[in-house]
Amino acid sequence: MKRAEFRQVLSSLDLSDRCDEQACRRKMLELLDSCPNCFSRDAYPAHFTGSAFVVSSDGARALLHHHRKLNRWLQLGGHCDGEEDVLSVAQREACEESGISGLVVASARPFDLDIHEIPAFGGEPPHRHYDVRYVLIASEGAEIRMSRESNKLRWFTPEEMKECSLDAGLRRLIQKWQALRNRLF
Repeated sequence: MKRAEFRQVLSSLDLSDRCDEQACRRKMLELLDSCPNCFSRDAYPAHFTGSAFVVSSDGARALLHHHRKLNRWLQLGGHCDGEEDVLSVAQREACEESGISGLVVASARPFDLDIHEIPAFGGEPPHRHYDVRYVLIASEGAEIRMSRESNKLRWFTPEEMKECSLDAGLRRLIQKWQALRNRLF
């Protein structure tokens, strides 16, 4: 998916009941229109990232990793590094960070849009990630393998995630997943 198609997908999302994501989409479209290198990690003060909310084959658990640099539990994902196909980025990052190959895309349309602050680290200034999030499904019995980017990697039930200190965007993503899961199962 190239920039124009990505822009069309973002524009066509029905966010009528998702006010916080409407603001994210507006800013994402502005970034797409104003920043030629918005898919590169050196685009400051903001750039796109792709994330994957990985769920078990039965939909009962989700995989989170404790991010080494940010020192908090997050969904899997990362920088686009120039790639304009954000879904492909989410798939790549999920495979690299979990060790799970063959993750199934639940929908090619984004499941969640989020903009969050990233603190300065190393030579990078503080900046914002314009994060486009997808749901990926692991096969039954998928084995996980932790990457160097994580302190921990584990499956959580919704109840266990409620006990974790999670940012508001991830909590919203989990609530949306639970609502969808309740409709399907």
